[in-house]
Amino acid sequence: MSLLELLKEDFESHGRDWTKPGFRALAVYRFGVWRMGIGPRAVRAPFSIAYRFMFRHVRNHYGIELPYSATIGRKVVFEHQGGIVIHGAAVIGEGSCIRQGVTLGNRSVDEPNEAPVLGKNVNVGAGAKLLGKVHVGDGAAIGANAVVLEDVPAGATAVGIPAKIVGAKPKLAVRSR
Repeated sequence: MSLLELLKEDFESHGRDWTKPGFRALAVYRFGVWRMGIGPRAVRAPFSIAYRFMFRHVRNHYGIELPYSATIGRKVVFEHQGGIVIHGAAVIGEGSCIRQGVTLGNRSVDEPNEAPVLGKNVNVGAGAKLLGKVHVGDGAAIGANAVVLEDVPAGATAVGIPAKIVGAKPKLAVRSR
């Protein structure tokens, strides 16, 4: 998918409002990923300089730290600005929603590249912290201010410090004939 097509999807996901900080952060992220596809370093250098200025502006002005090395799916929404920190090795699945004050980071300096992996359509509440190599399944919800240190199954809801599973979608029963 091209950069412009991704930006169009991000624009629509953010309510067709280009002034939203979440959209702007994603636009800079997408530009950062795109510029890494430019072949020779000498040709890529001016784009890298522009990316660094834009990245720092988004981080310092809006409080959203979203490095190009993270893996972000399509139609992800950063709901509110302020205090959002995404680890460079984190993965956020399609259709997920990240709110203000969320941190997706590592747990230890001894394991600097271990970061959370979010499935599709994950809803992360304000102030939540997901630390270490945790996997959050598709359709899961993380409550506000939860501290997630262990995996969260698909469709489950995790709340508290440390986070505990409080609800899960019931599994469909299979009838034998």
